[in-house]
Amino acid sequence: MEEIILQKRFGDISEECAGLKKSKVCIIQAPYDETLTYIKGARKGPEAIIEASTNMELFDDELQAETYKIGIYTAPPLEFNAPTTPEKAIANVKDAVKEVFDAGKFPVLLGGEHSITVGAVKAAKEAFNEISVLHLDAHYDLRDEYNGSKYNHACVARRLVKICPIVEVGVRNLSKEEKDFLDTSPSDVKVISVYDILDSPDWKKEASGALKDNVYITIDLDVLDPAIMPSVGTPEPGGFGWYEFMDFLKIVTKDKKIIGFDVVELSPKEGFIAPDFLAAKIIYRLLGYIFNSKK
Repeated sequence: MEEIILQKRFGDISEECAGLKKSKVCIIQAPYDETLTYIKGARKGPEAIIEASTNMELFDDELQAETYKIGIYTAPPLEFNAPTTPEKAIANVKDAVKEVFDAGKFPVLLGGEHSITVGAVKAAKEAFNEISVLHLDAHYDLRDEYNGSKYNHACVARRLVKICPIVEVGVRNLSKEEKDFLDTSPSDVKVISVYDILDSPDWKKEASGALKDNVYITIDLDVLDPAIMPSVGTPEPGGFGWYEFMDFLKIVTKDKKIIGFDVVELSPKEGFIAPDFLAAKIIYRLLGYIFNSKK
């Protein structure tokens, strides 16, 4: 990987901690949203997250730590020359994430639409072999095809199942096609819907226990309630609040080895920066859980 220190980088951290060689983490920006079907704009998500992150306090008040000192390198945004098919976008992302793994770094992928996760998980599977995916989303994303494409953002989980087992958490919007697929009892899909969460006080342990030792986390921001995360392509009522969501992530990071994660589907709204800042805080806090709480 070639080191390019960007003027606008995650957390606006010092060059000493933002260089590639000494960094444990590499931020990959994937501004792609060609297959979105409702509210477009997720291609602007990575830039908005980086911008918001420059206004964060780098001392984490929960962890009582300066997480940025692990080194967080922000790579230049990937290029997607329109029109780019989702297959090409996924291949582009896979190559970028593979390069990060090959360099011995931890990848954090910023979307962009959810289809790009397929590329990251393909790279993770090659790097670690025995993995599972924690899929945090309002939508099941288990359609086999949507709008003529098997790689539409609405099909991401169905493609991931072909790579490794997945555990879906927080889902609350289901099509008949997806219901029919789940009725076949696919062995590599574990679902913990919002209704399961409401019924079971032990859902966090159940979800974590269903994962393999090596876990890739994909966070579609619409898993959060639109009261705190309205800037998404398809907001669904009834999602997670901040504290319950982060508590679950903390449990998973203690139980499992997290090998990478992504945050996707932020569609920023001009003049309304709270959701952008929330996304940046999730990334920074999750990195803190992964790297600080296991010292």
